[in-house]
Amino acid sequence: MSAVDPVTLEVVRNGLLAVAEEMTATLVRTAHSPNVTERRDCSCAVFDAEARMVAQAETIPVHLGAMPFSVRAACEAFGPDDLEPGDAVLLNDPYAGGAHLPDLTLVAPVFDGGDVVAYVANRAHHADVGGASAGSVSATATDIYQEGVRIPPVKLRRGGEYDQGVLDVLLANVRTPDERRGDLRAQVAAVETGRERTLELLERHSRDRFVDALAAVQDYSERRMRAAVADLPDGTWAFADALEDDGQGATDLAIEAAVTVDGDSVTVDFEGSAAQTAGPVNAPLAVTTSATYFTLRAVTDPDIPPNHGCYRPVTVAAPSGTVVNAAPPAAVVGGNLETSQRVVDAVLGALAEAVPERVPAAGQGTMNNLTLGGTDPRDGEPWAFYETHGGGAGGRAGADGMDGVHVHMSNTQNTPVEVLETAYPLRVCRYGLRPGSGGDGEYRGGLGLRRDVAVRAPATASVLAERQRTGPYGLRGGAAGEPGAAALFPDGDESAAEPLAAKTTLELGTGDVVSLRTPGGGGYGDPADRDSELRERDRRLEKADRE
Repeated sequence: MSAVDPVTLEVVRNGLLAVAEEMTATLVRTAHSPNVTERRDCSCAVFDAEARMVAQAETIPVHLGAMPFSVRAACEAFGPDDLEPGDAVLLNDPYAGGAHLPDLTLVAPVFDGGDVVAYVANRAHHADVGGASAGSVSATATDIYQEGVRIPPVKLRRGGEYDQGVLDVLLANVRTPDERRGDLRAQVAAVETGRERTLELLERHSRDRFVDALAAVQDYSERRMRAAVADLPDGTWAFADALEDDGQGATDLAIEAAVTVDGDSVTVDFEGSAAQTAGPVNAPLAVTTSATYFTLRAVTDPDIPPNHGCYRPVTVAAPSGTVVNAAPPAAVVGGNLETSQRVVDAVLGALAEAVPERVPAAGQGTMNNLTLGGTDPRDGEPWAFYETHGGGAGGRAGADGMDGVHVHMSNTQNTPVEVLETAYPLRVCRYGLRPGSGGDGEYRGGLGLRRDVAVRAPATASVLAERQRTGPYGLRGGAAGEPGAAALFPDGDESAAEPLAAKTTLELGTGDVVSLRTPGGGGYGDPADRDSELRERDRRLEKADRE
């Protein structure tokens, strides 16, 4: 049993959560880019002295499950003897603990006296980190060198001062250096906030009690997770899904998951998944593990505090050299964005056989990435815009899926139209739900979105999406959701619409419009069992939307 009494355990656990949440608030409040200040594409967490996560702010799932890999990589590169107060380690290398290059992670030690007692870390998606395409989310990249600047663990801060050489190298390789500098400073402010608040928590409880509490928090989560897993039936369940294409001609890239429950532990094996491919849909192991952790937590007990202990009962097996555990120099930007979603769909599909009442039908299964960039005619400066788009959530036992939301591994907000049109030479021509796009069922899938964006100056556009040939699957007799689509309206003329591939990069002229339609969620249960009043409401809403 823990030496920490239950009251102290809860006080410290909630204190650690408050540290992570305040770090996030600092990062969002002080960042420069709308990608962080508006979309909130960032995450923060606290780790013990052994680089084990003890608390996280509830922000972006794909960040948080993978962040421990980055913190571990930073600590392997710089041990406690290599660090001093005020240091901060920066990295984004997907093959050294990262996820994809736009996600920059900053890790800072927390010293008490001369000893490291904890680490604080954050991750922010930067709207451009160089590479072949503005926005650094290239749908046509074939290796990581085309995706942007790759940063192994390096010290961005030394003793409280910037390493100007490191900063200069980074900013010389991006299109929007002022914005990048601003967001990096916000990340530094966030880890400084985390360091100060962690020390305040330590001082209130004494070092020994604080260190004991960090271990006790993890043990508590482990006990609850093991109890939740033990509540699942023993056995092995398998499910196969697929990525539609990699943007380079390869299609139907299998994602296979076999989930084995054995007492209070669970193994998820991705044997049979497709070999890594030329296009940018390869996922590092950190991303696949993150998606698996998310899914198991969602299906067991989402209230279990997420930390290192929560995941001790979980083993992830992913063959090296596959789309779920890629080896360098594979392109990976879409692995974080798209393959992570398909991993969730595959693991959920397997668990639907074991506990069907707990698993929803498939959500939209894509982040519907749109990246735009060029030279702003208002000031002659380079600009880069990045956005993920919501869609339909899957129907589930007892409830319809939500409309127009980010599902599973993405949890960002959208960029408000007013901000988008002020910050960039863009105009939003249309933004709304797609009537009838949710899969039919006793409980309907959520509706997808349509968003049409016009450029007010020549620009490069990149679309990186999935679920445009086959809609998200339904469960227990429910119908699949409607697939997504993308189109170009030359000079804004919808009557001359040109279909766009799900993964493409193209040049736009002034007035051209990119139209994205996102998938609806799958339906749950036999449509014949849908309540007649709900069916009548569906008809009224669809009629109103079409009018």
